[in-house]
Amino acid sequence: MKTSNRPLSPHIQVYKMPLSAKLSILHRLTGLALSAAAVVLVFWLFSLAYLSTFAIGIHLFFSSMIGKIILIAWIFAFFYHFCNGIRHLFWDIGKGFELSSVNKSGVMVVVMAVILTALVWIMGA
Repeated sequence: MKTSNRPLSPHIQVYKMPLSAKLSILHRLTGLALSAAAVVLVFWLFSLAYLSTFAIGIHLFFSSMIGKIILIAWIFAFFYHFCNGIRHLFWDIGKGFELSSVNKSGVMVVVMAVILTALVWIMGA
């Protein structure tokens, strides 16, 4: 039997993942990030009620630069997940399945998530 050194198609080196696939992966990752944020929020609320020293530590952590970056990432995750959920609602009623519409709405979701994140961060500062 003769074996070939050619890669199987589509090979990872030549295959370009479509935008909709990248955004689908990002939607799942933001859902995971929001789950982690919910756990941290519950722990923070619990520490406010019962463990004041932990609450101070949490406040100090999220006041640091790395804490602020995490908060910005969570805010972006929230708005991306929210906007992409609206996009999926339109898909549920059968609107926007053309390839050009899928790509345009995907870019619009990312742009809106960035704008809303910036607005929240600027208004809160």
